Amino acid sequence: MNPGEPLLVARKLRLLMELRRAGIGDARVLGALEKTPRELFVPDSFQDQAYENVALPIGRGQTVSQPYVVALMTEKLEIGERHKMLEIGTGSGYQAAILARLCRRVFSVERHRDLWRDAQRRFAELRLHNVVCRCGDGSRGWPEQTPFDRILVTAAAPDVPTALIDGLIPGGILVAPVGADHRDQQLLRIRRNETGFSTEALGSVRFVPLIAGMPRDQREDAEQSATPLD
Repeated sequence: MNPGEPLLVARKLRLLMELRRAGIGDARVLGALEKTPRELFVPDSFQDQAYENVALPIGRGQTVSQPYVVALMTEKLEIGERHKMLEIGTGSGYQAAILARLCRRVFSVERHRDLWRDAQRRFAELRLHNVVCRCGDGSRGWPEQTPFDRILVTAAAPDVPTALIDGLIPGGILVAPVGADHRDQQLLRIRRNETGFSTEALGSVRFVPLIAGMPRDQREDAEQSATPLD
């Protein structure tokens, strides 16, 4: 056993208790968080904060979200084990790793190639073979795999891109932060039904912006092949 492992386990259990007290009650979601080593998804300099209930920087102006927000968004998706999911904003891969333990397959899009590569490495290390990750423009969704049972967006836009909403199956759910100003964002749950869409506000949040297109230094080969499934 790693000398620091007992301390990490204790901190993880403390975090799970904190999430329960905060209202996270889905046992499957809590189990997925318990099985996912957040310390693998944060920089070495933040290892001692891996199980603090805070967002942490991962480079490129991005963050790994606060565990409570990860748990809340995951719970509000009402994920079933046969669902096919789309995630916009892979980041470190932490959210996708949790989703992968709850559904049949996760397709995740990240616009920064270095984050994309690091996330792929982590998925392989954890043997999460039901996660497919590509480097591309998340505002366009993943047209080749549309439609999806569930969609999660981990960056905020003034409005949810039409390509994402249209990518839901009837009965599907999309959860996304919406707001032009990072100080005034609302987490929304959008359900698609037979006649249209219904929207529910879940509370105030703060996320990095969802940016259409690719970073300037990556445009020449923006769309990368997806990671093959084993």
